[in-house]
Amino acid sequence: MKRTKYLILFLSTTLISLISFAQKKVTVNPVDAFKSEAIADLQNKYDDYKKIALQIWDYAEVGYKEVKSSALHQKTLTDAGFKVTAGIADMPTAFVATYGSGSPIIAILAEYDALPGLSQQAIPEKTTAGKDAGHGCGHHLFGTASVAAGIEIKKLMDEKKLSGTIRVYGCPAEEGGSGKVYLVRAGLFADVDVVIHWHPGAENGVTMTSALANSSAKFRFHGIASHAAAAPEKGRSALDAVESMDYMVNMMREHVPQETRIHYVITNGGKAPNVVPDFAEVYYYVRHPNRDMVKSIFERVVKAAQGAALGTGTTMDYEIIGGTHDLLLNKTLADVMQKDLEKVGGVTYTNEEIEFGKKIQATFGSKPPAIESAATIKPLKTEEDSGGGSTDVGDVSYAAPTVGLRAATWIPGTPAHSWQAVACGGTEIGTKGMMVAAKTMALTAIDVFTSPTLIEKAKEEFKKAKGDYQYKALLGDRKPALNYRD
Repeated sequence: MKRTKYLILFLSTTLISLISFAQKKVTVNPVDAFKSEAIADLQNKYDDYKKIALQIWDYAEVGYKEVKSSALHQKTLTDAGFKVTAGIADMPTAFVATYGSGSPIIAILAEYDALPGLSQQAIPEKTTAGKDAGHGCGHHLFGTASVAAGIEIKKLMDEKKLSGTIRVYGCPAEEGGSGKVYLVRAGLFADVDVVIHWHPGAENGVTMTSALANSSAKFRFHGIASHAAAAPEKGRSALDAVESMDYMVNMMREHVPQETRIHYVITNGGKAPNVVPDFAEVYYYVRHPNRDMVKSIFERVVKAAQGAALGTGTTMDYEIIGGTHDLLLNKTLADVMQKDLEKVGGVTYTNEEIEFGKKIQATFGSKPPAIESAATIKPLKTEEDSGGGSTDVGDVSYAAPTVGLRAATWIPGTPAHSWQAVACGGTEIGTKGMMVAAKTMALTAIDVFTSPTLIEKAKEEFKKAKGDYQYKALLGDRKPALNYRD
């Protein structure tokens, strides 16, 4: 009898243990469930977001002229239930879309400006699309993915799975216009806890490389017009002044730190060879990993312009166009985003897309990476090199902890600001990478919303990285250069 009782007790205890174990095995972490829902929901809306991105690709509006592109993003967010405030920080095409209330406040950055001179059809041969500009940096994908991620977070808030505030910032004129700098300067990130962003590219990886600080300006020389043959002695050539300035700056390259980048383009050199030009203009960028060094080198460029004017009998004035800081990295947030990116995975191409990609790669003039590498995720690694570009996200990173990624929206090996990038961005190749970014940003936002400890740790790292530096915009107190593309 005792043996029977012990056996029944043993079997009962074992059964309870097995049930308990099974329950633990099937219990799903709520955060993982939210993430799975977000991935599935975004994928279900693939065609909707593809349509928006390709519409903006077709608009191809340059900095501060993105009227239709900005309006489309605003409408998409408004229709989804966001409160949209447009024309912020003296920029007609800037906006902030807000949903929810209270803390934490998470910001997602959206861009949508195109580049002049990069008109291209969505085919693997160089040809124009009959427009003046093209999305050679993929900002039509950038803005759309950010809007998509923001809307997905809003949906989870509606379902009471997340609480707090989500904001999508519409940021115009990243390409040289420094749109985000004006948003930072206006204090529009002052209460933000974490900022999330991304950028189109030719590979998938979380950004752990800083950016070059940058100052840019248009130097304008004023001379005296005259007949170049009949009375050249009466003229004072503004073009001579521009060329003299360029010559001096080019000699200066030997005597600046090797990390420095200086580029220029003559935007106005006169109208006719037989008229001494009474006006000429040259547009300069000065870049360096260190913001203070940028200031110092830029001052020397200004002195070269002053000397050119003195030597040619002309006068000179200049207008600061843009100025951006280096990018503060946040390893705390990057570790989280890396796991989310790995969960989402890279891009897989169809046979037709592979054929398109090989035709694109054949135009590079060098051996490209394997097309299959678009499916891989780069391991997280802090890069000491500051990279070759500048971004106004740098200024945002001085306002709040910031994290971002790159997604393969172009065939591996494709350079940014190229016709090949424009072509890829107008196809399914671009859309697939865009959705990788949208899903990853949504997942990272979920992590931030559900972990106060993560926010605290990210803020501690942010404060340490910023130190005692008091932020001041490199472009001074000027208003946005709304006509810098004219």
